[in-house]
Amino acid sequence: MRVVYAGTPEFAVPALQALLAAGHDVVAVYCQPDRPSGRGRKLTFGPVKQVAVAAGIPVEQPLSLKPPEAQQTLRDYAPDVMIVAAYGLILPQAALDIPRYGCLNIHGSLLPRWRGAAPIQRAIQAGDTETGVTIMQMAAGLDTGDMLYKTVCPITPQDGGQSIHDKLAEQGATALLHTLELLAAGKLQPEVQDDALANYAHKLTKAEAQIDWTQAAAVIDRTIRAFDAYPVAFTLYEGQPLRLFASSVKETPPNLPLSGDGQEDVLSFLRSSPDKGRLGGVSSPGTVIAESKSGVDIATGDGVVRILSLQLPGGKRLTAEQFLNGRSLLGVQL
Repeated sequence: MRVVYAGTPEFAVPALQALLAAGHDVVAVYCQPDRPSGRGRKLTFGPVKQVAVAAGIPVEQPLSLKPPEAQQTLRDYAPDVMIVAAYGLILPQAALDIPRYGCLNIHGSLLPRWRGAAPIQRAIQAGDTETGVTIMQMAAGLDTGDMLYKTVCPITPQDGGQSIHDKLAEQGATALLHTLELLAAGKLQPEVQDDALANYAHKLTKAEAQIDWTQAAAVIDRTIRAFDAYPVAFTLYEGQPLRLFASSVKETPPNLPLSGDGQEDVLSFLRSSPDKGRLGGVSSPGTVIAESKSGVDIATGDGVVRILSLQLPGGKRLTAEQFLNGRSLLGVQL
């Protein structure tokens, strides 16, 4: 097929590479305009543009597809289909109508569960046990088009936003090729979404990345893992942001109090753990109550969360063992 491909970040790279490897005629690639990055703030090609340039494919980077001249440029490519994956620009109905078979979107969730900008992170944050990729026929609404093909991806307690992102990027490439085969054979069976099952995956903000230690350990753990690539969860340590990249929920006996009369029971339980880490007094949420090479244990509003990877301002991302080498957080109130 004659394909116009629209995508900008790393998530959209595997699908473009799969299209090229499968022999589809990618006549143009659309990306967002180049933006400054790095310490030198130099204009840098995005991941998808890098692949397109290396393959000798024309690249278009309009600020919008609403102007008639931008739509005419798209029309001149005479695409059979336009594939959209994390493009970052809204396609007006006039643009959606240009390709022979319309526009297909590679969406990183099992629609209609999560619509919007951050479906991967919101699925992890909400405690979903699975997610996936939906190939969708694009419509004027926000991720409201008919579903054409789905793949399923489990979310394990060890998964974070980055690991699920990478899995879905690869699944999206495979799902896209299969969808195009069905499209060419006239065998697609579109499924209308049930709006009653939809949730909006709000855009990620740095403000929401600050951990509230009064929340339950399970909630905090999911937030840290969901945000491990961006915006990265953090807490304040000596007035500076301490970034948290990986975590788990520390198993504790049911109904074991974290302060007050039950303090000695908590300490006894922690001493019996296989980590044999240094122990501190149990206090209010946000207090570091234990540390070992396995992690930094922090009291929360309900349970204990173990931090596995940390980073101080200006420093490198470290494992808990590396972080604690010559440093102790025991008893610190974060």
